[in-house]
Parts: sequence; C-alpha cells; structure tokens
Amino acid sequence: MTLPVDTPRQRHRHVPAAPMTTVHDSIAALVEQEGWRAEGDAARVHYDGGGDRFAVEFYANAERVLYWTVPSAESDATAATAAPVPREQVPDPLRRRIREDLDAAGVDPDVERREV
Repeated sequence: MTLPVDTPRQRHRHVPAAPMTTVHDSIAALVEQEGWRAEGDAARVHYDGGGDRFAVEFYANAERVLYWTVPSAESDATAATAAPVPREQVPDPLRRRIREDLDAAGVDPDVERREV
C-alpha cells in the first residue's frame, strides 16, 4: 500500500536499548585472560600444578564451571582419559584464580561455585 504524499508521518521517540551481553561476549572476554581459548559456547584453560593437570571449562549457556583432571603427555594410553573432578578436590588457589578470571571477564564469579 502506498500512502499519499500529504499523509502526516508519526514521530516515534527513539529509546536506546540497554546494551545486551551475549553468551559469546562472556567467552570473548574470557579469551582475553591468560591461557583461555574459545570452543563454541565454552571457554577452556589448562593448569599444571603440584603434579596435577587440570582442564577448566566455563559453559556460557549454563553458566557453570567444570573441572577435569587431564593425563600428562607421558602417561600411557590406558590412563589417557580426562575425568571430572568434584570442586572440593580442586586446589583452592586454582578455584580462586578461576573466579578472578571470570570477574575480570565481567562474568559473575559465583558461577564457579554453582553445582552441576
């Protein structure tokens, strides 16, 4: 439908939308932290310490952090499987570091404490 030229136009007041953060914004921000890399809707970082190797994963959609033990490169093939680690068995300095990284990326650091 075509409107006649003399039809008055309605004026709409522009209301700017609040900036929206997306799942990918949190992943992109985490990737800026040391060691983190993006993997789809998740971010992952690896830590070595005290003879243990951990993979830490942040899942943006679920807002959860998972910890995994990771076999060393020297381990034999039969033991070369990552396994989930309960939070209470993850060293406190590592958990604190993850919360700091989340906070620096603008993600609520309390997501690190959420149960899966």
